[in-house]
Amino acid sequence: MGLAPVGYVNKTEENGKKYIAPKEPDASILRWSFEEIAKGDFNTEQIWKQARLKGLKCSKNAFWQVIRNPLYCGKIFLPQYKDGESRFVQGQHEAIISESLYYEVQDVLDGRGRNYRPKIKTLDEFPMRGFLICPNCEKLLTGSKSKGRNRYYAYYHCVGGCKHRVNAEKVNDVIKEDLLQFIPKIENKEFYQEAICKAYLEQTNQMQLEQKEILIQIKDFEDRLSHMRDLLATRQIDAEDYREIKSQYNMKIAAFESQLTTLNNDVGNIQSLIEQGISKIMEINHNLENGNIMEIRNEIGSIYPEKMQFKNNGVRTARRNDFIRYINLINKKLGYKKNGTKVNLSTLSRQVGVAGLL
Repeated sequence: MGLAPVGYVNKTEENGKKYIAPKEPDASILRWSFEEIAKGDFNTEQIWKQARLKGLKCSKNAFWQVIRNPLYCGKIFLPQYKDGESRFVQGQHEAIISESLYYEVQDVLDGRGRNYRPKIKTLDEFPMRGFLICPNCEKLLTGSKSKGRNRYYAYYHCVGGCKHRVNAEKVNDVIKEDLLQFIPKIENKEFYQEAICKAYLEQTNQMQLEQKEILIQIKDFEDRLSHMRDLLATRQIDAEDYREIKSQYNMKIAAFESQLTTLNNDVGNIQSLIEQGISKIMEINHNLENGNIMEIRNEIGSIYPEKMQFKNNGVRTARRNDFIRYINLINKKLGYKKNGTKVNLSTLSRQVGVAGLL
């Protein structure tokens, strides 16, 4: 047995059988790396550097090989041997990531994922740096301090010749008030979970259409494979070409099957996701009432999916988190009846979707 891959360690059972097992903390750091790449927020090199800071001992080239290797989702590539065909098989080792996460990462690496955005460092005085754009030229605002007569003053300001700037403390206070008005107070957690889950499940028709489309594509590739076997049997293609095409088609089918599994799991996981979203809203509300914006900076991008402008002493944004908007819509529908009273929410069913979860 050769040297174990990054994130794994060589082990031997009592009967002498050798195997590889996840090695901590490397395995957890790699799992974090895959998850971050799938988000598409930062480029791969930035994530590699962060992984190194977390303790991962791995060169940049080795890191690239890791994130492309299906071994980490439990698959092993078997090369062609004699008359056999090269193929991927399920390994006996413990996977570090799920198969669906592996394919999400491949989509990002192949350019089919989300757009990257640069990592932005921030200070306590500038919790909104990276989220505000200039109302004059729409460039991203940065932040810095200027020395006054008695103390330093913090400002958000533009760059590249634009002279727009605004007092950071004033902006922070206005956005904090905006958040307090937008973030709902949840008094009956179970009620909201039930209402939102019910509304989501009423929209599974679209998911069923996606499932049917994936099944059609899987059937298409299976038909192609069957046709290739016929061509091989009649010697219209040689065995080497057949094996290469079959390997490509099997990879496509495996990717579609992974998507299908993910869609099937969405329905099963929705209740847990909704519970997490509601818990996060309650946590944000608590931090706003007892602290400052910096404590919820990591959630700002979810609350305001689009960049914001501070203009005329107010905050402007293209849209806000759909999940939170839906809860506010429930509150408006219920009025003051938030004690679990049965209310007809069918008219709200089209307002909620998984993408809006925090």
